Parts: sequence; C-alpha cells; structure tokens
Amino acid sequence: MAHIAAYKKETVARLVKLFKEYPIIGALNLENFPASSLQQMRQKLRGKAVMVMTKRRLMKVAFSEAEKFKAGIDKMFGSLKGMPALLFTKENPFAIYRIISKSKSPAPAKPGQIAPRDIEVKAGPTPFMPGPIIGELGSAGIKTGVENGKVAIKQDAIIVKEGQEISQKAASILARLGIQPMEIGLDLTAAYENGTIYEGKVLEIDEEKVAADLLQAASWARNLAMEIAYISNETIVDLIAMAYRKAKALGIEAAIYDDGIIEELLAKAHRQSAGLNNTSS
Repeated sequence: MAHIAAYKKETVARLVKLFKEYPIIGALNLENFPASSLQQMRQKLRGKAVMVMTKRRLMKVAFSEAEKFKAGIDKMFGSLKGMPALLFTKENPFAIYRIISKSKSPAPAKPGQIAPRDIEVKAGPTPFMPGPIIGELGSAGIKTGVENGKVAIKQDAIIVKEGQEISQKAASILARLGIQPMEIGLDLTAAYENGTIYEGKVLEIDEEKVAADLLQAASWARNLAMEIAYISNETIVDLIAMAYRKAKALGIEAAIYDDGIIEELLAKAHRQSAGLNNTSS
C-alpha cells in the first residue's frame, strides 16, 4: 500500500466514510452535463445530498470496502455509466430522483450518442416542400406523402431504438424535424437502499398518474364497500341513509303503519282513491 498515492487513499477513505454515514447511495452519469449546470445542481441538493466525482477505479475499491458493511452494494458498481459520480443522501430515493429529473431539459441528438429510449417520429405534417427530403426520410424508414403541397409523414416510425448509437443520418433528420430526443441534466442510473438496488426507470414515477390511480382505486373500493354493506368510517353514514331509504320504501310498499311514513301512506291512499273515483266516473 506504500506505493499508492496519498490522495488516492484519502479519496477511498472518504468514500468509505460516506458509505457508512448515508443509507441511500445513488449512481449518477454526468456525461454531456454542462459544468455550469453542475454548480446549480449542487446548490439544489445542498443539505439533502453529497455528490462525489472521482476515478472509476477508486470507486471500485471503495465499493469493495463498503461491501463489508453494506450487503450487495458492490453490485451497484455495474450501474456506473458514462462519466460516473456517486450521490450520498438520507432522503427517499424517489424524492431525490424527482429533484434531479426536474433539472433536465431537452437537447438535440448528436451522432455517436446512445439513444436513452426508442426515438420516434410521429405522423403528421411537416414544413418541407416536396423534394430530396422525401428520399432522406424514406432512407430512414419514414413513410411520407404529399398533403396540401407539403411533405407529410404518413405513420409513426422508430428511427433509433433504445441503446443504439445515433447515426449522422438519424441526427440530421431529427434536427430538421425539430425533434430533441436527448436530455441535458444529471442522470440517476440507480439507487441503493437497504440491500436493494433500484434501477433509474423504477424510480421514474408519474406523480399525477399515481395520484389519479389512487383516487380511482379509492372510488372503486368505496363502491365495493357500499355494494357489500361493509361498515367503516367512510361508509357508515351513507349505509345508514341507504338502509333508511330501503326500509322506508319497503314500509310504504307493504303499508306498514309507522310515524316515519304515515303521511306518505295517507298520500298514497289518497292518490289511489282519486284514481278509483276517476275510473268509476
């Protein structure tokens, strides 16, 4: 160990200390992330997380050391992609993911970049006049036609699949169509918590959809509870009201004399009497 530079030992020791101090560890990819934006992100995360950037091989040593007291943490090393960094926090990993995601902005595709997801060109009109553009789009597998004197894309087409490298041709077409499929921002590729590693896609939650789904589930649960007469704080008032209405309807139908329905029974009898009088006349 004597031949190892002191700063390397200090870096590994600091990482191991952070592994012990923080229960949540995130793997970040800083590739294509502007240096000017990095400081802003640090400020947003101040008090919530610690971000550390260092050489991958030093991280690997720290992961090996951390495995002694954090089971399964070494498996997270495979989630370090691009220009890696580590994020240490005590916050909920889903909350941290939301903070990081909100910092992202769309960006045009560049040749050589890897598609983060399927890149799709949607059907619809374009601003282009008929000409060479039709052949260019066709060479990328995009079906076109002419509508109202302009080139129109006839059906949706995926021109770069997730994980594939973006070619010069695809980047050029996307740029001409004004499609910005990439994102500039921190990329949280994975997070470790209590022995479990969450991939970035798992942490990506549509809050509005989740809220809508919860409301829908609550509505269905309440309807079911009402249907089977399940008594709870949420249903008791409506169940009593429903039981009262049914009991009252039964009482009127069976002509059961009771203070609660006597007036309606008399009104019913009056209507029936009037009906008989009209029939006899």
